[in-house]
Amino acid sequence: MGLIISDASVVYPAADGRPPVAALSRIDLEIENDDFVVALGASGCGKSTLLNLIAGFLSPSSGEILLDGRKVSGPGADRSVVFQKHALLPWLNVIDNVAFGLKMQSVPERERYPIAEKFVALLGLDGFQKSPVYKLSGGMQQRVGIARALTCDPKVLLMDEPLGALDALTREKAQELILRIWDETHKSVFFITHSVEEALFMGTKLIVMSPRPGRIAHRFDLQFSRQFLAGASARAVKASHEFIALREEVLGIIFADEEAVA
Repeated sequence: MGLIISDASVVYPAADGRPPVAALSRIDLEIENDDFVVALGASGCGKSTLLNLIAGFLSPSSGEILLDGRKVSGPGADRSVVFQKHALLPWLNVIDNVAFGLKMQSVPERERYPIAEKFVALLGLDGFQKSPVYKLSGGMQQRVGIARALTCDPKVLLMDEPLGALDALTREKAQELILRIWDETHKSVFFITHSVEEALFMGTKLIVMSPRPGRIAHRFDLQFSRQFLAGASARAVKASHEFIALREEVLGIIFADEEAVA
């Protein structure tokens, strides 16, 4: 059934003498099983607020969110979040960080470590199980964060600009890795980015959000990630006429939105 957001709005209440702030307005979005949905838009358009709604960190002021027919009313193991800052526990090594979510769910040690080992291997971290995470590169730390999110076997993987802090080359390699993991695990993904190229390359669906109050102003169905997974090189996909034309179209939308609120 997937995740369904119906007519959801978020209004932050008045505080410190300031009026209420309408962050999101009447969001309708469906994330089906195996979708990779990417949210894009100018700063302040409500992308992170929308992710926090799906995660259950926030409740909508109106409307509702359903996951497989059940109302989302708080955080749950059926949704895992990967943040821009990996939020790892620096006093734990790699395998203990990856297994930490299962520990919080009271999964016995004899069961949680084999599961964690599976995702350590999937993320290319074999051999680093006992390494302190603070000794790893930024790209490897983010892999640990993704592995930890996957160990709980969530229905939906939420990713809030997970690659924003990486250098350009590491970021491109991480994009490819995430797509291969998504293809192998068949998770639904909701992914936030400020990079138009990243959004087009990774998503099967793209939503472009308007400035506050955030609305879904444009929707695109994408095929570029499927082309990559079918064997095309990432460079060839991103250099194609279709990719470049759509990139310029989406950039034009975002630049127009930013000028409208300037």
